[in-house]
Amino acid sequence: MEFVVFVITALVAIIGAVAMLLSRNAVHSALFMLLNFSSIAVLYLLLNAPFLFAVQLIVYAGAIIVLFLFVVMLLGAERAEDEQDRLGWQRPLALLMAALLLGEALYVFFARANTSLADAANQVADFATPVKIGEALFSTYLLPFEITSVILLAALVGVVVLHQHQVENPKP
Repeated sequence: MEFVVFVITALVAIIGAVAMLLSRNAVHSALFMLLNFSSIAVLYLLLNAPFLFAVQLIVYAGAIIVLFLFVVMLLGAERAEDEQDRLGWQRPLALLMAALLLGEALYVFFARANTSLADAANQVADFATPVKIGEALFSTYLLPFEITSVILLAALVGVVVLHQHQVENPKP
């Protein structure tokens, strides 16, 4: 039964992610992202990680989606633009990167298929406890954590600057 729930949830997560990427409406994309975040939360629950399940629902499915929808509505990005695609060269690059990511995921999946489930369960019995997450985040992964916060801050400043530029120079 657990396998059936996993397969259904994984399919919903994949469909939500693909629909988010293919949707032309920014509000619809944010709602598909909400579907994806919610299904990822269920996958955490299947991994016996209730803390990550709660954090995924509260922080990502709650706060982040509300923030995205607020920014989309503030900037008026929900309106369809009639401009031509100026960044068309990125589409083949994105497809190449997606293929590489899929290849890596398949390699990891099949490389780990040789390990027994009992050994894996013994190695990561308490991987999702808040104490272990905090220890890993603020010791082993402190630099990537700080770099991510600086990138998010730069993105926020970039959105404000772009919006300010649009307000000062409106299109005729």
